[in-house]
Amino acid sequence: MADLTPERQRDFEAAAFRRLTEHLRTRSDVQNIDLMNLAGFCRNCLSNWYRDAATAEGVELSKDESREIVYGMPYAEWQAKHQTDASPEKQAAFEQNRPKDH
Repeated sequence: MADLTPERQRDFEAAAFRRLTEHLRTRSDVQNIDLMNLAGFCRNCLSNWYRDAATAEGVELSKDESREIVYGMPYAEWQAKHQTDASPEKQAAFEQNRPKDH
């Protein structure tokens, strides 16, 4: 790759993460179960990965803190504003395709 230093790679990855989280914030119509059923990850997964990365560097974040970073607001607030009940079909698809590490 064209002179991609580890620092530039980190910066580009961070920019991509920020863009992804902003995109997910603007697409509150897309439910986490839809993301899980289609892609095998959701906003909560992203917040868990963020927390795992912080922990690996010796920074302790709570689940609520890492979710607020991803959601852009407290998780309970996001749920109240945007979360809808999943249909039985979506729940069944999730149970059938659920990743083993969730």
